[in-house]
Amino acid sequence: MFTGLIREMAKVVSFKNNFLTLTAIYNPKIGDSIAINGACLTVVKVTSDTFTVELSPESQKILAMENYKNEVHMEPAMMMGDRFEGHIVQGHVDCLGTIKSIKSNGNSTDFFISLPSEYSKYIIPKGSVTIDGVSLTVNEVMEDSFRLTIIPHTVKNTLFKNYKVGTKVNLETDMFARYIYNMFKPAKNKKEGLSWSDVDKIMANY
Repeated sequence: MFTGLIREMAKVVSFKNNFLTLTAIYNPKIGDSIAINGACLTVVKVTSDTFTVELSPESQKILAMENYKNEVHMEPAMMMGDRFEGHIVQGHVDCLGTIKSIKSNGNSTDFFISLPSEYSKYIIPKGSVTIDGVSLTVNEVMEDSFRLTIIPHTVKNTLFKNYKVGTKVNLETDMFARYIYNMFKPAKNKKEGLSWSDVDKIMANY
């Protein structure tokens, strides 16, 4: 489990034969789970100044591999008793999002990200989403995309500074949105289920 708060930007040393070797201030142990650009991976080798994780061919098909170069987002798995910030992130990438447009707002930047239609139902206004491992708040939801407003600090200290229109990103939807949707989705013999406003009303009673 992760929080979507990046520990540091790790440097990519090499990526050969499914093995991604990185260098960072943080020193993991063999067998540790660690999120690299939002994907939960296992540390399989450690040296005095590097560590290596393995990406299966299946993972490489799902992930935005073009972002696994130069530097990457890194977050170790949470430990019992850690301070909890961000939101609950599993490190299971649902799909790839695509940067649709980028608009500067002076003291912030709006990133519009499109995603496959089957995952749009899990994107909720003011809900949480993970982009390449970064926990963010959804500001607006459109039919096939959503808008994020990113402050300068986040842009400067993450891969967001490198993103351009057309960039692919790893996207993990909010775990609770997925669970709630599947709990209340309509049965096969029903045309409609609960809307998100219906869910809000139910939750307000507790």
